[in-house]
Amino acid sequence: MDGTSTSWVNTTHDWAGTVDVDHLAGIRQEPTRFAPGGPGHLLLEVIAYAADEAAGRGGGRCVVTLHSDGSASVEDDGRGTDTRVDGHGRVVKKPVMATKDLRFFDLPEAERLPDGHPRRGMSVVAALSERLVHTNRRLNGSWVQHYAHGVPVTDLEPVESDGTTGTCVRFLPDEGLRAQGAFTSDDLARWSGHWPELTLHIEDRRDGGADRVAGRTGPARGNPSG
Repeated sequence: MDGTSTSWVNTTHDWAGTVDVDHLAGIRQEPTRFAPGGPGHLLLEVIAYAADEAAGRGGGRCVVTLHSDGSASVEDDGRGTDTRVDGHGRVVKKPVMATKDLRFFDLPEAERLPDGHPRRGMSVVAALSERLVHTNRRLNGSWVQHYAHGVPVTDLEPVESDGTTGTCVRFLPDEGLRAQGAFTSDDLARWSGHWPELTLHIEDRRDGGADRVAGRTGPARGNPSG
């Protein structure tokens, strides 16, 4: 290992890449394929990462917030997105937003989300969102980065630690997807049973919305970040 991202072992994403413009463009050309049914599928793509963390730790929780501007956020209490310092002292975050998930994107049979459609990865959410903000809290630091259609529009910016770990992803789907329908808290509550290790709390901040808890009800390990 030479301390550079090109030598790091790839598990879910290719550390040697930062932004795969062609990959993101391909997603944007086929929104109905990669976000079947509209914004709800994108939300499930994000929750699936929180569920991965919960499954790996024997339990976890996340807070899904449906905002009045049409955006949604998913905040979990996991370890945070893998972020390292390379041999030149530069902070490098695993490129989960702007490159393909090696486990799923080209293998639609690998996993299906609770809406019955293939899981493709976080880059689908980023590419099909007007804006996305990824806040990442780890034991070795905390950072935030902003994206537009999957392309970073800011650097990885340090933020003050709040004593927790986990990620928060807030995204606003493209207008064309929003026209297909809004996020549905009832669907989320029903689909939450797909991930038995994850306790999901839904906060609906839209007019007439109501909060609810779905999924498993036992105590979650880790420190909540919501």
